[in-house]
Amino acid sequence: MLPPDQSRQVLTHLFHHQHVADLKAISAALETSSRMSVFRRLSELGYFTSYSHNSRYYTLRDIPQFDADGLWQYQSVCFSRHGSLKATLEHMVEGADAGRTHHELRVRLQVRVHNMLLDLVESRRLSREVIVGRYYLYVSADPERATSQLSLRRQQQEALAKPIRESPTSVVVEVLLDVIQGAKVRPDAARVAERLAARGLPVTIDQIETIFGSYGVKKTASHSRRSQP
Repeated sequence: MLPPDQSRQVLTHLFHHQHVADLKAISAALETSSRMSVFRRLSELGYFTSYSHNSRYYTLRDIPQFDADGLWQYQSVCFSRHGSLKATLEHMVEGADAGRTHHELRVRLQVRVHNMLLDLVESRRLSREVIVGRYYLYVSADPERATSQLSLRRQQQEALAKPIRESPTSVVVEVLLDVIQGAKVRPDAARVAERLAARGLPVTIDQIETIFGSYGVKKTASHSRRSQP
């Protein structure tokens, strides 16, 4: 086992070079097989344990650049300012004004969270409510906070469920235009005219072509081969 000063130097160099390391690599760097000695040296510098990969990886406390949720990822290894996955889940649900769904948490944390969420609910550290779509919304264990979170989530769902006719015409046009441009295909003006006429809206081909031009719906180059002479 390296002496304290040398251990700090070795660990600082190791983590600033590769950012994360497992117990085997740390033990090798410190020249010891004692887990207790390894964690004593890590504690002297301050460290985080990954919440992914079965808590297999470690990093020093000054390495991570945590985001707004207190999360940091190096390659595929995930760390949290809040420590364990359970503590992180509790913090993220409590801090979300509209609560969090299982899917949202799973995508955000990039690990399985179902069993941990169930443990938090059963231990009354979190609560959950069934919302539209018959899935759970995870909310605070505090009833007042939970009511506020659930109310906001329902408002958000109602806003998303509004029919398209309630959207401004300009928004509808931009959405449909983006779809057309993303597909990189210009609709056939004659066919559009026929379909509109069948619905009782007579529009000339020239009018349709003018609209295409005004909104930047461009013709795509033909990739068909010309017949050989």
